[in-house]
Amino acid sequence: MMGFELVKDIAVSTASKIVMLVIDGLGGLPGRDGKTELESARTPNLDELVRIGSAGLTQPVGPGITPGSAPGHLALFGYDPIAYNIGRGVLEALGVDFDLKPGDVAARGNFCTVNTNGEITDRRAGRISTEESTRLCAMLDGQEIDGVQIIVRPVKEHRFILVLRGEGLSARLADTDPQRLGVAPLPAVPAVPEAERTARVLNEFLILAKDALAGRAAANMFLLRGFSGRPNFPAFGDAYKLKPAAIAGYPMYRGLARVLGMDVRPTESDVVGEIAALKRDFANYDFFFLHIKGADAAGEDGDFARKVAAIEEVDRIVPEITALAPDVLVVAGDHSTPAAISGHSWHDVPCLISSKWCRPDGLPKFGEAYCRLGSLGIMPATALMPLVMAHAQKLNKYGA
Repeated sequence: MMGFELVKDIAVSTASKIVMLVIDGLGGLPGRDGKTELESARTPNLDELVRIGSAGLTQPVGPGITPGSAPGHLALFGYDPIAYNIGRGVLEALGVDFDLKPGDVAARGNFCTVNTNGEITDRRAGRISTEESTRLCAMLDGQEIDGVQIIVRPVKEHRFILVLRGEGLSARLADTDPQRLGVAPLPAVPAVPEAERTARVLNEFLILAKDALAGRAAANMFLLRGFSGRPNFPAFGDAYKLKPAAIAGYPMYRGLARVLGMDVRPTESDVVGEIAALKRDFANYDFFFLHIKGADAAGEDGDFARKVAAIEEVDRIVPEITALAPDVLVVAGDHSTPAAISGHSWHDVPCLISSKWCRPDGLPKFGEAYCRLGSLGIMPATALMPLVMAHAQKLNKYGA
């Protein structure tokens, strides 16, 4: 794997432009007709790119390892996802422009539904509206326990952030989300002795919150994961000598881009709005992280047909990207989210690179089965960014 120090030594700033289109949760598993969601989708524009470009499969973390969204994206940007681990809470907080202070502990929350036995029946509370979530967050916000301020802010639909603010807090807490149905939410458990007070404060708040939400049909409890404080990562733009912009409608991905020092651009959260933002800013940056969420959400809901439709929606906007004539267009996914699993999985993820410096693979279709035959092979996702830089003529020769 090419490290940041080597990249810094040989990276050069040029006028060439790169668009990295990340289709969240792109990879899948075969349905009843033996084809994955991507293989089932009608994607003439992506198919043309894979015909004239180079294709392969990426492993976000390693064989058999199911990645979260943050590790999956960090790997695409060339960061070792094991060395540069980050909690989801920080990403969600920064994604909604929350002013996260030194010492704060942030967690990503999901409103959920529990039955009369306290067992989880829906981890996303039927994807309640953002308006309803905002009302619930206001009801829970503003508690103080043992000198610790508890801040609750809405994100989108059932998602929210919870921030603990006070002296002597630790983010070394286990998730309260068991990530399965039919069991009760977990208590906050400290991973180290220094986190015992933080866990006690949080567990007291969970009792208060459960009482406050009792009696509701859907969002009558919540789950927390990704406890973390703000990290200090090497800046993406400095490492690659790029001027990077991030175009993402979902807060978590905006937060990750901020952690890496990307310029997060204003955009609507739908595909049309994101393409409009790309066009508006295309002259001002040389790297664009363009994130599209729909396929992942459909996969998590176990909806094969909706995931196919989401991929087809992306395909329809590809000509608007190619019309801008980026020097490199890379299409990738942060992880696989098969509808058959209704969640993230460990399966390799299709990717392609399109530039005039490609050796065309001549593949007939952008899909898992064909990408396995592509010239990029099966590679660590961290290898993708150096390849993209090379195709953009942004890496000097290494050595004498």
